[in-house]
Amino acid sequence: MFRAYRRFVVVAYQFLPLLLAYARDRKRFLFFGGRRQVSSEVRRARARSLLSSLLTLGPTFIKLGQLLSTRPDVLPSEYIDEFERLQDDVPPARWDAAKAVVEADLGPVDEVFETFDDEAISGASLGQVYVASVDGEKVAVKVRRPGVEPLVEADLRVVRWSLPILMRFVGQARSFSLETIADEFERTIREEMDYRREREMLVEIRENFADNERIRVPAAIPELSSQRVLTMEYVEGTKISDVKDLDGLGIDRTELAETLQRSYLQMIVQDGVFHADPHPGNLAVRDDGTIVFYDFGMSGRVDPFIQEKIIEFYMAIAAQDTDAILDALIEMGTLSPEADRDVMANIMELAIADARGEDIEQYRVQQIIEQVEDTIYDFPLRLPPNLALVLRVATVVEGVCVTLDSNFDFISVATGYLREEGLIEQSARDFVADRADEVRQFGESLVRVPPKLESTLDDLDRGNVTLKVEFEPDERTFDVLAKRLVLAALLTAALISASVLYAFATTTTAAVALALATLFGVSLWRSFRRRRQGIDAQPQFTRQRLREREK
Repeated sequence: MFRAYRRFVVVAYQFLPLLLAYARDRKRFLFFGGRRQVSSEVRRARARSLLSSLLTLGPTFIKLGQLLSTRPDVLPSEYIDEFERLQDDVPPARWDAAKAVVEADLGPVDEVFETFDDEAISGASLGQVYVASVDGEKVAVKVRRPGVEPLVEADLRVVRWSLPILMRFVGQARSFSLETIADEFERTIREEMDYRREREMLVEIRENFADNERIRVPAAIPELSSQRVLTMEYVEGTKISDVKDLDGLGIDRTELAETLQRSYLQMIVQDGVFHADPHPGNLAVRDDGTIVFYDFGMSGRVDPFIQEKIIEFYMAIAAQDTDAILDALIEMGTLSPEADRDVMANIMELAIADARGEDIEQYRVQQIIEQVEDTIYDFPLRLPPNLALVLRVATVVEGVCVTLDSNFDFISVATGYLREEGLIEQSARDFVADRADEVRQFGESLVRVPPKLESTLDDLDRGNVTLKVEFEPDERTFDVLAKRLVLAALLTAALISASVLYAFATTTTAAVALALATLFGVSLWRSFRRRRQGIDAQPQFTRQRLREREK
């Protein structure tokens, strides 16, 4: 607990200048004065300052910055841009401390491994990787950073204590997002420190690509792994962003980019489990063009509903259907249903037009996502955690693909893959099936409504129903209400007549009755579609009102 208090003072010292600046944005002289207008350049300068503070504070806050880089619903785009450059790369801890962790979990290093190089080949905020050998084969040994657990626990307390202070500087919508991020961050950092989970994700993803000769996922060695140590086969390769070295190997970079993109599409829209940290340091290429994936500490899952909506999103972008894009975003939970659809549609159209360029078929999904992220910040919402990871993965992968091939067509590859796998056709079939189910339900409703209406009218006749309606002092209100009641009665009578005539008379006479029912139904529908004429109603049992009542 004392360590947490001490860390709180250190964190407060780092963040205090920024908090004062944000406070002055709301009130120029802290306690009085108007709001200040903050330019994009100022926000970017603040983002760099915050990034420096995160790096100074160490492992936990580096991870927090990486998580915030996936949340455009919380931070402006300038912060997202800066935090995306946050690399999980810090100097490794001393070998004697790391050796103590290995020997505590696996036994004496000299007995467990034939050789063990005590110089780490990479150092991250939560762990570091060494090269060793077992049975004549090279292995990579990932060791949790010594002493990181108490530091993380103390920092998690500090994050919780800091939330009430941060809430004073943000709006209500983002206050909720900050609380959800705190929960998410605590969960994800604990998961990343548990190498048993990372091994399980690695094994599952490796099995999913077992038949793909173009993808290589290192095999884990369970008997030499624990909660703090993960041993896997050592697979060498050229860093995927080293374009000159790849050219020297004679590798087709366009084909390589397509393979990378298709592999992530498989993970996200088919397998439902994906490698979520695709920066160039975690991707390598073997001499034969095989892509190697490293580091599965940051990984995620996608449920079937989100998978379906992602497919619809890709299809909508390919068709340049802004309404379908907005529908997909709303259904995924990345856009508020209350957002102005006209404004959002205009933004989407501009984003697509801007991304399209001179060649009408060439456009970048990253540019569209960046435009959407800006809009998300303007229209606050709550991103599902793994969907935020998916957005980040899509952006980073597209950037890697463009590095390999400046003319890479992300959308063309995506739609081609979805079509080859039959996912577009399946989505279309599901759509038709859903519509057919709605038609069936509508037909059942036509049969159920008349008896229910008759029962309701009987209750009204017996005086068992009390109805309270407020009218504006306008005679037209009563005219509209009377017209609707008459149309509803005629519609009910026509539907009942059509049903009876279809059962006991000719189809022609039943069709005439059904046509009349359609006419009455359309007239009734149009009466509700016209400009409101004095009838006003307020919902009494919305979720918000129920929560207010519970208080």
